[in-house]
Amino acid sequence: MAAEQRKLLEQLMGEQLMSAQGTRAPQLAITDPKVCRSYLIGTCPHDLFTNTKQDFGPCPKVHNEGLKAEYEAADAEQKRKWAFEFDYLRDMQKYVDECNRRIDGAQRRLEKTPDEIRQTNLLLKQIGDLSKTISNGLLEVSILGEEGSVNMAVTEFFKVKQAKQTKEDRERELKALSDTSGPSGHQKLQVCDVCGAYLSRLDNDRRLADHFYGKMHLGYAQMRKTYEQLQKELKGRAPPQREHPVDTPRGEYDGGYGDRGGYGRGFRGGGGFGGRGGYRGRGGYGGRW
Repeated sequence: MAAEQRKLLEQLMGEQLMSAQGTRAPQLAITDPKVCRSYLIGTCPHDLFTNTKQDFGPCPKVHNEGLKAEYEAADAEQKRKWAFEFDYLRDMQKYVDECNRRIDGAQRRLEKTPDEIRQTNLLLKQIGDLSKTISNGLLEVSILGEEGSVNMAVTEFFKVKQAKQTKEDRERELKALSDTSGPSGHQKLQVCDVCGAYLSRLDNDRRLADHFYGKMHLGYAQMRKTYEQLQKELKGRAPPQREHPVDTPRGEYDGGYGDRGGYGRGFRGGGGFGGRGGYRGRGGYGGRW
């Protein structure tokens, strides 16, 4: 009866709460797949974005301070044997790749529509043609003036003046189209290359500082930095062979760690670690847009 009640409580409250301090839950081994290895080594992604738009909710694995202390107290040889860094790297890659896909999608949404591109190209062509008309007209006015054809020179100069006015009108239309095209509109939105949030180029320093020092931006900046460091540290190091991969749903793993340094070929589309995990583009952490 007690076992059934405990099982029901675990389903309702989650395994982490049942394993918290003050309960009589049995201590898990540090190698138990139920233990969050990202938490043991560093910071679990689920803890980085609490109460933000990117809140992932509670981690489905166990965060146990005693096990974290056990890991920190272990010597380098034991840590190398456990090789939990590969699990941490896998977790980092998952969320960094998701963020990169969100950034790419946000960038595409800011691009001009086909009709806006057509209008832009048409205005550019008209402006180019008018520039040639003006240049040729001025040359014609000069020649007619030298020949003494004053009336014809005045008529040609009037045409040049009209072409200049038309060119200025088209240039104003092009500027207005550039300022208002795309979903960004007059706000001139830009996507943060670290966390994927929209920023306005019209924001003042205070608003930009609020973003760059906000919890979500700093969380992704920390995650990307950790991801890059882990890639460098694990480069050329052979991953451990494990009979039962940690936290990998059926059908997403090909049975072992991949060759050439990758962590398996079967994680959703096959590529092992790599990709675009680092800081992206020119926005950067703490920079101005």
